[in-house]
Amino acid sequence: MTTDLPLDQVRTLLAVVDEGTFDAAAAALHVTPSAVSQRVKALEQRTGRVLLLRTKPVRPTESGEVLVRLARQVARLEHDAYAELGLSGAGEPIRVSVAVNADSLATWFLPALSRVPPEPRLCFELRREDEAHTAALLREGAVMAAVTSSQDPVPGCSVRSLGRMRYLPVAAPDFAARHLTGPPARVLPEVPVVVFDRRDDFQDGFVRGLTRGRSAASALRTYVPTSEGFVEAVAAGLGWGLVPEAQAEPLLRDGRLVRIAPRRTVDVPLYWQQWKLDSPALAQVAETVTRAAAEALRT
Repeated sequence: MTTDLPLDQVRTLLAVVDEGTFDAAAAALHVTPSAVSQRVKALEQRTGRVLLLRTKPVRPTESGEVLVRLARQVARLEHDAYAELGLSGAGEPIRVSVAVNADSLATWFLPALSRVPPEPRLCFELRREDEAHTAALLREGAVMAAVTSSQDPVPGCSVRSLGRMRYLPVAAPDFAARHLTGPPARVLPEVPVVVFDRRDDFQDGFVRGLTRGRSAASALRTYVPTSEGFVEAVAAGLGWGLVPEAQAEPLLRDGRLVRIAPRRTVDVPLYWQQWKLDSPALAQVAETVTRAAAEALRT
């Protein structure tokens, strides 16, 4: 037995998730908050599942994420169909939401988007997230595509390889002269380190590789949650860190950074995941990003 899902109810669920509250969703939909509440309750009764966590802001449950993703896909297909038919609204720009890691955003990804052809008219909503977690935004239905380190496709998504982003372990010359006077495996667990945020275990993994799992990076940590700020913090001597090759090379040439453990590098494979939609706009973005990544990343 199948259950039809009224599109007005599904769209209302999406509006509540996007706007964060029932009142804000009502304003966006030009209906009363009571109507919004009734539609969501009716959809929950129809599916037999709780779809929203009534927090501030409202968050979808696992079942709610499935319907949020459905709502976004339906909206994308409707927009593409109207554009092909030449109906009203075809002149409006198409919004493409993408989750992308900070280092790609700071290096190759924005130049890639600048290559997207001018037609159809596109605008982008970028969500910055660690490459290990961008797939979660796809799973939640928050974005249509993602640059991710996972080659396992999110349900309902396709995946293609982009290449490998290489990272170099570096430090400021004065910092290296003061702190890094012994073998890296011995000194790195003890000296200050720069990390992106509290979820970042990249530097820890590097040190574990050097010490065969005996040690992680030092507890003397400076947290800098932007890609550009991370590089500047390392160059300023606040600690050592793993910096993308594209950002490190100019500073190495200028003498602002030096290599530590020169024979060691870390390559992070990146993948493009996107919804399996027959959307010309999304396909065009995917092709452009893939071509740009082939030039910017290691294959």
